Amino acid sequence: MHRNGWRLAVWLAVAIAVTTFVMAWVYDLPVRDPDSAVGPAYIWVPVVLVAAFLTDVVPRALWRARNPLRAFGAAREVVRERWTITHVKFALIGLAAWYVIYASFRNLKSFVPFVNRHLWDGVLEDVDRVMFFGHDPAPLLHDWLGTGAAAHFLSFIYIAWIVMVPASLVVALVWSRDARAGSWYVTAIAVDWVLGVATYFAVPSLGPIYSRPEWFADLDRTPVTVLAEGMMDDRHQVLVNPFTTDAVQTIAAFASLHVGISVTMCVMAELLRLHRGVRVFLWVFLALTVVATVYLGWHYALDAIGGVVLGVAGVWIAAKGTGNQMRRRPVGAQPLAISEEPSRVA
Repeated sequence: MHRNGWRLAVWLAVAIAVTTFVMAWVYDLPVRDPDSAVGPAYIWVPVVLVAAFLTDVVPRALWRARNPLRAFGAAREVVRERWTITHVKFALIGLAAWYVIYASFRNLKSFVPFVNRHLWDGVLEDVDRVMFFGHDPAPLLHDWLGTGAAAHFLSFIYIAWIVMVPASLVVALVWSRDARAGSWYVTAIAVDWVLGVATYFAVPSLGPIYSRPEWFADLDRTPVTVLAEGMMDDRHQVLVNPFTTDAVQTIAAFASLHVGISVTMCVMAELLRLHRGVRVFLWVFLALTVVATVYLGWHYALDAIGGVVLGVAGVWIAAKGTGNQMRRRPVGAQPLAISEEPSRVA
């Protein structure tokens, strides 16, 4: 595991956790498990980790054994080769830092309406209208793309993002053996969350889907519609009395973390020279995500621009904090194995 790979992530975890508890004390607010609806974190996080471990070991063991009767012995070999103490330490430190930052981020996001009651939706809408020469971008997209099939497709894209982010973290922490890339990527996502929640406090906003619901009345009902209704219901419960509900408030428009984290994925893929097919997929997915967030009303166009800046900043800050440089990996460069202990990291 390369030296200082998790230092920034651990410091961010400590800082944002302390900030969360201090803010909760100052404003008399509860600190919640943000995903209590799917079960306690001490249950589902280990379950996800075990599932990731099995998907790393079982296919390799079956391929190596070729005979199911020899799969157990092959699995032991794979575990000894791939799951050294060093790698287990690498994965657990990264996972712990990630979860603390994620849980703190969700709680701080829920605190926003109690700390800064001003909403900037009117200003963001006006800026969008100027950028689009007097037009509002969401209704414009509805006119261009229609309100039926496009709504279902872009809803799928929006929901897919929610799955892609944790999946990418599993790849970086569990499956990959490139310590330099893994710690850099996970730290970059962590920085994105920290920068994102800072913008939520600086520029609180609801997003067009809540501030201008009439723009979206003609869209087909999709899973995103249900999600939006549930998020507003959670917000109402939290604002009425945050101590009588287990919900957290999750509505915030500026800046778009959907866009920001997608940009981080694209930039990291380019810097690490991932397979061309992966890079093309990520850039296409980013473009579709930008369209989806505006079309469905989650964000203003300006939020997407803010997300681009945030995503690039996250990669750059994480590079500084993990001992990496903002330049593309040389062609043919070998990944830094987690078991290695180099004296210097580029």
